[in-house]
Amino acid sequence: MPDGTADGTADITLLIVDDHPVVRDGLRGMFAATSGFEVLAEAADGREAVALAAELRPDVVLMDLRMPGGGGVEAITELARRGLPCKVLVLTTYDTDTDTIPAIEAGATGYLLKDAPRDDLFDAVRAAAEGRTVLSPAIASRLVSRVREPRGDSLSTRELEVLRLVARGTSNREIATELFISEATVKTHLTHIYAKLDVKDRAAAVATAYEKHLLP
Repeated sequence: MPDGTADGTADITLLIVDDHPVVRDGLRGMFAATSGFEVLAEAADGREAVALAAELRPDVVLMDLRMPGGGGVEAITELARRGLPCKVLVLTTYDTDTDTIPAIEAGATGYLLKDAPRDDLFDAVRAAAEGRTVLSPAIASRLVSRVREPRGDSLSTRELEVLRLVARGTSNREIATELFISEATVKTHLTHIYAKLDVKDRAAAVATAYEKHLLP
């Protein structure tokens, strides 16, 4: 097992989290063939990732977002709640606001897309290990645009996504499935929505959201 690089610095230890075995194998092979990195373990979902991160204490967790059996945002939230020192670098194919914003709000150090060049990925992992924020150019550009846009409401991107699904008559269980989160998380989002809109139920939340032009 490698214990350091040629210049004497310690290897950056990694936990790879992705529900696709081929992706995990590919990432492990890439890092194994490059000095300065050590892959400690792999996880197929968010719950397994949290357990392994707590046990192994990697420097960086490479985290996919949408995974059956436990999504990435929930895992990032739990890692932060437990106060684990590992940095989370999201590595995913999804670049919509409904994916990026919740991940960053949950505590991700960086957000990279899977089509990033190999050297960019290595640089991003090194930066994340040092606690520096890393965002793919496309994500960074859209986040800047989003911040500059005036917002007349206080609902987060994820809360608006939940509210849109509620407006379609979608059940909590169906919302959880569509957004790759748990039913408990859906209920938490609804509680926050009710409080922010000063309403007490789903119907009132939807009606108020239309009045405030929060829903198309």
